Amino acid sequence: MPDWDSVLVLETVGEELVALMRELFAIPRSLTGDGVRDTLAVLGRDVPIEIVETPSGTKVFDWVVPREWNLRAAWIEGPRGERIVDAADSPLHVLGYSLPVDGVMSLDELRGHIFTHPEDPDLVPYRTSYWEEQWGFCMSRRLLDALEEGAYRVVIDADLEDGSLTSGELTIPGATDAEFLISTYVCHPALANDNLSGVVLLWALARALAGRQLMHTYRLLWSPGTLGPLCWLARNRDRLDRVRHGLVVSCVGDPGPLRYKRSRRGDTAIDRAASYVLAGEPGSLVTEWKPSGGDERQFCSPGFDLPVGTLSRTPHGLFPEYHSSADDLTLVTPEALVSSLRTALAIVDVVETNARYLNLSPYGEPQLGRRGLYQSVPDGTNPEAALLWVLNLSDGSHDLLEIAERSGLPFEAVRQAAATLEGHDLLEQAPTDEI
Repeated sequence: MPDWDSVLVLETVGEELVALMRELFAIPRSLTGDGVRDTLAVLGRDVPIEIVETPSGTKVFDWVVPREWNLRAAWIEGPRGERIVDAADSPLHVLGYSLPVDGVMSLDELRGHIFTHPEDPDLVPYRTSYWEEQWGFCMSRRLLDALEEGAYRVVIDADLEDGSLTSGELTIPGATDAEFLISTYVCHPALANDNLSGVVLLWALARALAGRQLMHTYRLLWSPGTLGPLCWLARNRDRLDRVRHGLVVSCVGDPGPLRYKRSRRGDTAIDRAASYVLAGEPGSLVTEWKPSGGDERQFCSPGFDLPVGTLSRTPHGLFPEYHSSADDLTLVTPEALVSSLRTALAIVDVVETNARYLNLSPYGEPQLGRRGLYQSVPDGTNPEAALLWVLNLSDGSHDLLEIAERSGLPFEAVRQAAATLEGHDLLEQAPTDEI
């Protein structure tokens, strides 16, 4: 695998990711519509994303793809002709999937269509109504309480009609057809950590992996939450047995500790690799599977039960800015984004290079000295430790990650020891269908 620090120039990639988030922040994304297409078009300037459209009305397991929603403008005009709220200032001001409306009403009638944050009177909440036809606006409780009696003009200039649900896919071929799926959701407007951070992290992963010699084939998926993964699963149902590893990436830009949520199975290769990598990150957390959260719920539903875990920092619902106007670009930091990216690449690195080996000289220790692999005068560094651990446990049933875990040695040291021993005809890689 390459030196990721040199590939990504990590001194500048954090600011690059923040700049990309700034460009994408104001695009009015939703479950469907041109906002998703515009977002994928920006990402597609640098990575060859394939656009996939699933028509409205398509039955996807127990769901049906809804009509497509596109918002052009929306505002509330007060009794004196002043703009109270305007979607041009933030797409959060409009209830997602609002029906079009243009009318004049009293304050009492308007209040029935206003959503406020349940806890903080100064925040604008993020609300949607994908499955119930209605219209509405979102504003701070403080602003709502300050409105005076009178006639208010309400305008939502939007279309809700047959169209499609848009996803973006990128395939990076490897030496085998064993697949590593990495997915993020792309449906939230004007929310930075949840989840522009995941959107741009996948973009960075695509750039880092492109053109590399890889063992696995990588499939990167940018899609609207819940329905996007379900559409992908339906399209790829006949090839899901190729998915050997998977990650859902979300909420990776805030300064909170890194977290990995295990797959439904709990003991898959991605679970082991991610747990090992995060063990080297101070303060990081590894949590057990639970059937709530993000798109991992679809990939790990019992009918599929794919080996897909979740990489995040502070996950949705656990930071106070969640689903509100406070989840803005000040919440994410270049340092957190770079840390998340390095961690994702470290997990990829372990998955890519993990293997089982067979000791070709298993009867007693092979003589390392005559092969130049043994220090005749020890200097305290004990470079033979990794060699001896790899030789002893290379019986075809222990992989390199297990050797690193049992020995307490860095995975890189164990991997290098295996390469050295293989180069001296003392090891050969054991055949395996999956690590």
